[in-house]
Amino acid sequence: MAGQLRELPTSVKKLRREVFREVARVAYDTAPEKINDAIEAIPYKITPTEIPRFFESIYRERAIASERVRLAMGMSLRPSDKPVHITDGLDNSNISDKYYEPPLMQVIPSACDKCKDNVYEVSDQCRNCVAKACVAACPKDAISFVDGRAVIDQEKCVHCGKCKKACPYDAIAHKVRPCSSACGIKAITTDELGRAKIDNDKCLGCGQCMVSCPFAAIADKSQIFQMIQAIKKGDYVVAEIAPAIVGQFGGDVTIAMIKGALLDLGFKEVHEVASGADFACSTEAHAYVNEVVSGKLPFLLTSCCPSWAMLAKKQFPTLIDQVSQALTPMVATARKIKQKTPEARVVFIGPCAAKKLEASRMSVRSDVDFVITFEELSGIFEAREIDFEKYRGERSIHEATGAGRGYAIAGGVASAIEKCVKEYYPGVEVKIEHAEGLEECKKMLLLAKAGKKNGCLIEGMGCPGGCVAGAGTNISIAKATGEVEKVVSTSTKPIPPKDLYEIDLP
Repeated sequence: MAGQLRELPTSVKKLRREVFREVARVAYDTAPEKINDAIEAIPYKITPTEIPRFFESIYRERAIASERVRLAMGMSLRPSDKPVHITDGLDNSNISDKYYEPPLMQVIPSACDKCKDNVYEVSDQCRNCVAKACVAACPKDAISFVDGRAVIDQEKCVHCGKCKKACPYDAIAHKVRPCSSACGIKAITTDELGRAKIDNDKCLGCGQCMVSCPFAAIADKSQIFQMIQAIKKGDYVVAEIAPAIVGQFGGDVTIAMIKGALLDLGFKEVHEVASGADFACSTEAHAYVNEVVSGKLPFLLTSCCPSWAMLAKKQFPTLIDQVSQALTPMVATARKIKQKTPEARVVFIGPCAAKKLEASRMSVRSDVDFVITFEELSGIFEAREIDFEKYRGERSIHEATGAGRGYAIAGGVASAIEKCVKEYYPGVEVKIEHAEGLEECKKMLLLAKAGKKNGCLIEGMGCPGGCVAGAGTNISIAKATGEVEKVVSTSTKPIPPKDLYEIDLP
């Protein structure tokens, strides 16, 4: 269900987009002395009448919109035990400098519907059959019949699911909280009031819980307000766009058209993150041969997906030496930009919520000042009433190869590295493994730790499907994958040159 939810044009997506649009409008169009009033008015713009659009009452709807506005401004949720304005703390957020107040992912209490998690319940499909297979299958005698219908004693139930498997009418439902089911590392629990609760020590910021919640109860923080402030201030703001961007704003909207629109938003330059991916795959191709094939390391873990890399480092600390030391495409591209223009403010525009964490990490400087998603950018485009037809004559960007552009899809990273190895080191065999989704990634790391993947190049993607399945995307995973594959196949250069990795990016 969760996987299907994100593929549909739901009211949750509409609400999210409207919040981003209104925050962007305030950032672009409102005088500083009127910003507080404009922000406080956003929930009333989203629900302008007494008739609710998304929830059962306008009061709940506006309360939820208010919290989403705060998160879109980069601020945390308001406390539930005292009155606080939407704009409380805005002075610290109303800046053009990089701003981020952890944690990234938050559950909005007023939106959470307290979904049952891992509970087996008998539905009205129960036929009071003679066999009573559910009773026979239950190892804890937790099922009895009351008024001709099976009833499960939740105090006795151990959630084994044997009753559900045994029922010939499929009358027993297994209720699982969608956000919890989507979290591959079990970072979501239940609070004392029955609401979802994110364990921030475990959370890797992939955002799969957010796109799986049917109540709009989980949201990440945004930097669109601060980024627009930097543009308005006159800073030299440069966009670097992730390779997953193709098709995200319409099948007939080209990279050239997106570039033109970004320049009209106030960006000074637009660059391909795929050029940084070229640097990464070239570096990792050499590392695989020099470190793994030579026997110095048992295997090599790719480093481009922040959720995957963070999973390896946090839960498998003994494998840290096996995580590639190559700069991620986002960071490599940002460093190239700042080598040329040190005063530039770099904005990574991509599909990934976890990149917001990577940009803020202290261990390796990212050189990225802001991170926004395709979904957030859609809100900005709507706020500025961008008409892509206006940019049909814009020149496209030609900075990367097909290998780097293929990083956007599952298997694309390993494929790019493999192609480089075969070109750079003819005759060398490459053993490829890849995992998608954090649950599968964790299984892969367990196998690697146990010595089952020695000699392998292991690609991990925190989102099932790769970057095109990131929490900040606009289109279906299948459609996005097809768009990326077309770009890869039509790229004039298939792979980066052998000596690209030698470029100095301090």
